[in-house]
Amino acid sequence: MNTVRSCLALIVCLVTLSACTTIQLEPLPEGLTDQPPADWSARTEQLTALQHWQLMGKLAVRQPSDSGSAVINQWTQHREHYDLSLSSAFLGLGSTRLTGTPGFMELTLPDGDVYRSGDPEALVAAATGWQLPLSDLTWWVRGLPNPGSNYRLFFDEQQRVAMIRQGGWEIRYDRWRSFIEPLPELPARITALRGERRVRLAITDWQRAEQP
Repeated sequence: MNTVRSCLALIVCLVTLSACTTIQLEPLPEGLTDQPPADWSARTEQLTALQHWQLMGKLAVRQPSDSGSAVINQWTQHREHYDLSLSSAFLGLGSTRLTGTPGFMELTLPDGDVYRSGDPEALVAAATGWQLPLSDLTWWVRGLPNPGSNYRLFFDEQQRVAMIRQGGWEIRYDRWRSFIEPLPELPARITALRGERRVRLAITDWQRAEQP
């Protein structure tokens, strides 16, 4: 009986140690804090309410297999529906249009060929070779984490979001600007990193979009 009790005690101890190991957090990046500022809830509410918007800018992708860039002629978002027009000489894409929702995409190539898929990320990867976290980008581009999965936020000395870690990606906010009054500042330059992959988004203009 004593032997059984000793074994049970050892198992409990090992499980406890294992649990303690799994909840340890990585050290804070230098100069950042994970304590949100007092106005973070209000800011989140304002930017979440921005459901109809347009932006223009440039997208650059670097990964082990290749790299390239594209001009974002216009990205229009109406709630979960997006309409993204890109121009790029990379891989002969020319003018490409992506429309859809998180669970569906229609991709139109310059020659008029249209491809549809229930897996938008896989469709973009097949057409361009780029691995893009499309379902998260609509949140990250507003300086917000996707509430559908776990994340960790870091804030800088100006009490702005400096970094989001989510889904294996590290999203860094390099520049902010006041694009739409009276909303808080919106991201002007974002860098998303995952292993050897890097996605950089430079935004030159933000506007509200008329509701359809």
